[in-house]
Amino acid sequence: MNNNHQERDVYVAIADPTRRQLINLLAKADELPLHELTDHFDMGRTAVSKHLTILKDAGLVIARKEGRETRYRLNAAPLKEIQDWISIYEDFWKARISKLHLLLEEDK
Repeated sequence: MNNNHQERDVYVAIADPTRRQLINLLAKADELPLHELTDHFDMGRTAVSKHLTILKDAGLVIARKEGRETRYRLNAAPLKEIQDWISIYEDFWKARISKLHLLLEEDK
């Protein structure tokens, strides 16, 4: 790992709406260069690049040099941690809705 960058938490990385949009863009494409990603934002290449660095440090984005261009692709594997965490609450709400349904049936 690069000594200049601390490994970042996946939750912190996706907390920012710009980074979530970058993830969405990369999910729809195999690979995109920085200039194509930058076209979707009202900010310069440097700002978009900083967001991509945070995503790379969290393991969500993989960068590949092709000539003078850097191309980016999504590595969705770290998002599994978030899906697993959310699934706990999905089970919680399903149980609550089932109980509510039973209560409503009893009232009939």
